[in-house]
Amino acid sequence: MPTLKELTHREDRLAGGHRLCAGCGASIAVRQILLAAGEDPIVTGCATGCLEVSTTIYPYTSWKTPFVHNAFENSAATVSGVEAAFKGLKAAGKIPSDKKVKFVAFGGDGGTYDIGLQSLSGAMERGHDMVYVCYDNGAYMNTGIQRSSGTPKGAWATTSEVGKAQAGKIQKRKDLTSIIAAHGIPYAAQASISHWKDLTAKAEKAFAVDGPAFLNVLATCPRGWRSPYNKSVEVAKLAVETGFWPTFEIENGVWSMSAPSKGAEIRGRKPVAEFLKMQGRFKHLFKPENAELLAEIQDDVDAYIAYLNGRCQS
Repeated sequence: MPTLKELTHREDRLAGGHRLCAGCGASIAVRQILLAAGEDPIVTGCATGCLEVSTTIYPYTSWKTPFVHNAFENSAATVSGVEAAFKGLKAAGKIPSDKKVKFVAFGGDGGTYDIGLQSLSGAMERGHDMVYVCYDNGAYMNTGIQRSSGTPKGAWATTSEVGKAQAGKIQKRKDLTSIIAAHGIPYAAQASISHWKDLTAKAEKAFAVDGPAFLNVLATCPRGWRSPYNKSVEVAKLAVETGFWPTFEIENGVWSMSAPSKGAEIRGRKPVAEFLKMQGRFKHLFKPENAELLAEIQDDVDAYIAYLNGRCQS
């Protein structure tokens, strides 16, 4: 994989000056991933959401790549169509047979876990040579912080309020990475913006495989998480260190924990409360009446780590 020095000499394909919030994890994820893509041309697609509306406000764009704006639910379908057209033009002799182009689709958790899941599943099943990246910020942030199936249990959102009836979202977060891995694609991985070396290494692998690849990247949202904008990377790092967001990969069906999470049981995972207490969306969990729910969330984290350890061969 490229060194940090090598990455700094590559062109940044997402320009500064965009209108994403200070501390937004989505732009960090995009920059790290595109830096790892190498020198080949890239065609980028992006579902409607925070990332798209803040980087392509007409008549401006922050993207230094050909860019396709998709509807909320069809980023994977659109980019898979572009990839298929590229192959068709090659077959027809209208594009040189040795020309290389990479294809990547971005979507938030709302456009990936929920309303874009059918589109994503279809693209993965058909075997398109593309990378799909979910920047997971845990809610429909662009439209008002509504809960998604990627929203963690116990989190406040505008459609999972905190009060007498419930203490935030009552359901567990969907395990999207396992769902996509079940499609039998060559490469799927989970990563975080807090560990650039792990993320860029996984992005490099994703772009290199022949066929579909999937990256699920934790991307902090200070506005929706009610966390300090200057602590975004620190919050994301705690998500990994507590096991809330473990880092792992599946290469041709072989599961393995990756460096940030590997050996965490030996080193000692931090309590998940350390991740939660830095975010206002979880502040109610630290009231005495919600102690049982807080313990339940820790149990969920422990159970998920046990599940991953059972699947991972290293």
